[in-house]
Amino acid sequence: MSTLKHWRARASRTRLRAPLVHLRHLGLDLSDVFLASYPRSGNTMLRFILAEALAGEPSSFDNIQRTIPEIGVHANARALLPCNGRLIKTHEPYRSSYRRAIYIVRDVRDVMLSCFARESAMDVLHIRSLDDYVLPFMQGRMTRFGSWQDHVESWLNSPLAQRGDLLLLNFEDVKKDLEGTVLRCLQFLGVNIDPVLILDAVRNNSLQKMRGKEDMARLLPKSPRELGRWIGRGSVQGWRTELTIDQLKVINELAGKHLARFGYPTGIASEKQEQQSSSGFVSGDAFRHPVPEPKRTRL
Repeated sequence: MSTLKHWRARASRTRLRAPLVHLRHLGLDLSDVFLASYPRSGNTMLRFILAEALAGEPSSFDNIQRTIPEIGVHANARALLPCNGRLIKTHEPYRSSYRRAIYIVRDVRDVMLSCFARESAMDVLHIRSLDDYVLPFMQGRMTRFGSWQDHVESWLNSPLAQRGDLLLLNFEDVKKDLEGTVLRCLQFLGVNIDPVLILDAVRNNSLQKMRGKEDMARLLPKSPRELGRWIGRGSVQGWRTELTIDQLKVINELAGKHLARFGYPTGIASEKQEQQSSSGFVSGDAFRHPVPEPKRTRL
């Protein structure tokens, strides 16, 4: 990793970024709604689909900031929502300036693996081993947005959730029913769109087509490695064949209750711990209970 990348990565995880975050949140309006998630949680695909459905034009990495911008570049974004509201993407924990939001949650084990793969491929890590990455990631020391568990708590315990202004989506549900998810989001946003246009937006932003858009983007920083792509594989439970027993113990200790809250499996069978293979990988049957259907929850 270059010296510049190293120091930029370190500075982004310290209090030095607090004034910048404050500045990025200036100019918000009460009618603005936020598309929020922890990084690597499926925000980008849903963002592109919603942008295309709302704006009525193809979405790309080169025009997305004009339709559903990231927080901080929202000043000139199009008002696509009722009362001239804008839909704005954010990865920040909940802030009092957020009045309504759609929040996507993804199993932290898949999130962590996706973060590690991309950051390693982009050469912004000083850690090369996943073993050395798990604990600091779970402690919130490997990203400027804090720990996954603190992030989801900030949103689930927010005033938005208490008053019904938070639409909670599971990444796994989103992948299973993209069209239905988009319809729920549009209903939450108070926008009526022709179902045919919704289906077109979903088809135009499949994983394969999103990767094609990434390849065609002119301004997007790109990694020369497949694992460093902006659009990942979007795997569900990919962690089952990637994480060791010891790594799962660390995750369960720090985030087990949060995983359980969303219906994700957390128990590690003791007999499998004793019979851990020489590779250290955990197969899918290492869990005592089958994975429950992800819950569709609107708070």
